[in-house]
Amino acid sequence: MSGGELPLILSLDTASSCSSVALTRGSVTDGQVLASLSLNSNITHSRRLLTAIDWLLAETETDWQAVAGLAVSLGPGSFTGLRIGMATVKGLATAIHKPLLGVSSLDALALNCAGEKLICAVLDARKKEVYTCFYRSDLQGVPRRMGAIRVVTPQSLVADIEQPVLFVGDAVMVYGDFWQESLGVRFVSAPRTLHYPSASAIGLLAGEMLQQDQCLELTTVAPLYVRASDAELSLGIGK
Repeated sequence: MSGGELPLILSLDTASSCSSVALTRGSVTDGQVLASLSLNSNITHSRRLLTAIDWLLAETETDWQAVAGLAVSLGPGSFTGLRIGMATVKGLATAIHKPLLGVSSLDALALNCAGEKLICAVLDARKKEVYTCFYRSDLQGVPRRMGAIRVVTPQSLVADIEQPVLFVGDAVMVYGDFWQESLGVRFVSAPRTLHYPSASAIGLLAGEMLQQDQCLELTTVAPLYVRASDAELSLGIGK
């Protein structure tokens, strides 16, 4: 960077079936999205991730040395997707000697929304559960966590809601009818186009982290799974 230019972040998200990569400059409050690419399909993330990154850099005529940092969705989300995303970005960060930044997929989801309503980010965790966290926008309009990231049943989440809440995330497409029936006017759904985390949101949130020097240690960083995997449970790990 030169002349006070805002940092350029290459980010990727593989937390859900919709994978994405993006180039952003700066943070949520002062940045911009330069380019983004997303694809929702059943093809394994690993088969398209590096190709998408190469295409994005080529189309924007961006050299690797211009990239100030790499950002990845830490989770929660698809165990396989998170592992693929983490392995990819750690390899790239090691190869080009750039800092690594991690953003929660729920934080990225909440950034899709704006307004004064309480936001509830929800991702389908399978096994009749959801990953969730509540958010409230600060004075600059950036959603900030109002509690911990949890994995709960759709039914137990209802008990936590006493006011109108804006729901965002792919779990809405699975449990939206139930929440609508249970919560009535307290349930408000974001548009379907906003129900997936995006690499663009991850990049802008990571820009803020880079400015605050909140980088990850390559040797110890791991995805945010929230709950143990089936393999771990079968071995008695994480109980």
